[in-house]
Amino acid sequence: MKKFLVLVFLNFSVFGFAQVAKDSELFLQLKKHDSIFFEKSFNQCDIAFLEKAIHPDLVFYHDQGGVQNKKTFLENVKKNICAKNSQKPIRKVKAESLEVYPLYDNGKLYGVVQTGIHDFYLREANKPDVFTSEAKFTHVYLLINKEWVLKEVLSFDHKS
Repeated sequence: MKKFLVLVFLNFSVFGFAQVAKDSELFLQLKKHDSIFFEKSFNQCDIAFLEKAIHPDLVFYHDQGGVQNKKTFLENVKKNICAKNSQKPIRKVKAESLEVYPLYDNGKLYGVVQTGIHDFYLREANKPDVFTSEAKFTHVYLLINKEWVLKEVLSFDHKS
């Protein structure tokens, strides 16, 4: 984890990458991607979609659940987020918190770092969603065959 954080810090501080404008095509594309990704994978539990949307070498750093690879991450989603019970966890991003930082290799866009804050709720049939917690996130998406693929995740600062 230290290696990842040092690399992110070096990329931002030494090379001076800046957040893209919130009305830019790249920002709007990643905002839409975030919405679709979490609605399908987290809120609707479309595991087939999730398996395709994350990189085979996914690394997920969670401040309460430790470090997970793709296999462990998918198992935990199935067991915890998508378990068939009366209360379903739901994720909603705080849209105003989203930031997108492009990653280039010799001038060619190959990925982005997306950061923000998301809120979590419990949903029960015929009841309003109940807020449970919020957390900060940092995602590294790679652009592979014109598709955004989630490669690295930091999920931290969880607060009830």
